[in-house]
Amino acid sequence: MALHHFLLLLCVVVVVSFVAADEEPFIGVNIGTDLSDMPHPTQVAALLKAQKIQHVRLFDADQAMLIALAKTGIQVVVTVPNDELLAIGQSNSTAANWVSHNVVAHYPATNITAICVGSEVLTTLPNAAKVLVNAIKYIHSALVASNLDRQIKVSTPLSSSIILDSFPPSQAFFNRSLNPVLVPLLDFLQSSGSYLMLNVYPYYDYMQSNGVIPLDYALFKPLPPNKEAVDSNTLLHYTNVFDAMVDAAYFAMAFLNYTNIPVVVTESGWPSKGDSNEPDATVDNANTYNSNLIKHVLNKTGTPKHPGIAVSTYIYELYNEDTKPGPTSEKNWGLFDANGEPIYILRLTGSGDTLANDTGNSTFCVAKDGADPKMLQAALDWACGPGKVECSPLLQGQPCYEPDNVIAHANYAFDTYYHKMGKTPDSCDFNGVATISSTDPSHGSCVFPGSLGKNGTLANFTAPSTNSTNSDSSAYNLRSCELRIRNLLMVTGFILCGLALL
Repeated sequence: MALHHFLLLLCVVVVVSFVAADEEPFIGVNIGTDLSDMPHPTQVAALLKAQKIQHVRLFDADQAMLIALAKTGIQVVVTVPNDELLAIGQSNSTAANWVSHNVVAHYPATNITAICVGSEVLTTLPNAAKVLVNAIKYIHSALVASNLDRQIKVSTPLSSSIILDSFPPSQAFFNRSLNPVLVPLLDFLQSSGSYLMLNVYPYYDYMQSNGVIPLDYALFKPLPPNKEAVDSNTLLHYTNVFDAMVDAAYFAMAFLNYTNIPVVVTESGWPSKGDSNEPDATVDNANTYNSNLIKHVLNKTGTPKHPGIAVSTYIYELYNEDTKPGPTSEKNWGLFDANGEPIYILRLTGSGDTLANDTGNSTFCVAKDGADPKMLQAALDWACGPGKVECSPLLQGQPCYEPDNVIAHANYAFDTYYHKMGKTPDSCDFNGVATISSTDPSHGSCVFPGSLGKNGTLANFTAPSTNSTNSDSSAYNLRSCELRIRNLLMVTGFILCGLALL
């Protein structure tokens, strides 16, 4: 019994040490190149550094990009393109040459940490499926020969569509027709200490569900308990599609008796623009999804099956790809345009400087499109009253009186409060009727604080004292409206514990 307790204590120490030593969860970005005016690799690297992005995934192993990323410290995932897969999967020497040219020649100046062998091969290039595992093993053997196998992982991104019966997650399993490839693939991932690469797109799950999946559930929006999805087998509660799909992957692996392979999400995101049949591909939804995803990962929320064990994720993608074929949405997954201007300003808290993508330091807080006028009025009254915004420019005859409507006045009050509070994302919420914008709402002689504040000097922040009788402020102090603030890989240790306790 004493030995048993000692082993139990040792097990706890091992697991805790594993967690402490394991890499912190991260958010990375994918870098596609289907742009009519693709920025020069040095410009790409400069944008990544400015945004404090420390993890990127390339869809190839472009030499100029690898050189531009050298000595930046950025962790880079390179890819064996699908059109090179057949040759590499049939020739060990071809794989060795690929690794020599695209990895060894750049490492360690360029911090290459993983190699994707193909992308969604099982669903997009089925004729190459038979050589996929061979290609992976050949690439890994070349790393072993160069003593880089411990520093660089090898895997292949899989589409989540290969997981069948994905809800409830506990019933999920991989498409059985793919088992001849998946089983040796999982054997390799387990033996090499690599991870399952999974592409997770709640946008497509939502679009294809014919209304079964609520939009809020796809966007990580807070749900009341009665709206959460419950796995009837495990009684685990799911509040978003992303977690449900990741746990479905864990359960699908467990169904094949693999319980110690971590999941890394290699692609996830939401389009900011779509065709007429894609009404939910909007800037606001893209901002909501990616902002919530980043917070979800970096807050180490984990999934219901593995709470507290976050799933590192690469956002799809850095740039809008205007030459990509397909519907409008295919061209509009980016966080930035080709000039490095943000498509929208992410609403982030707790991410440090990562992807706080206000490259021009010019952001504004404005009324959200379609916001309820009564809620806007209540938020405006709060800002000009308890919020202590100096709203005299909104009075008749003053520069910001025209246009005399609640949206225009709310824009001014919201933006003034937002800058007064240091442009924190939570200061631009106002009960959900405000949003951060990169478009300057100033007009005529009505100049908003963001326009004046680029040098750090902000205007119109003379807050009335508590006993002030200033009629300019009291004119808007009609009623108060509380401002709500949105509160927004360790499996192997347990296997060691089980072995220790046998």
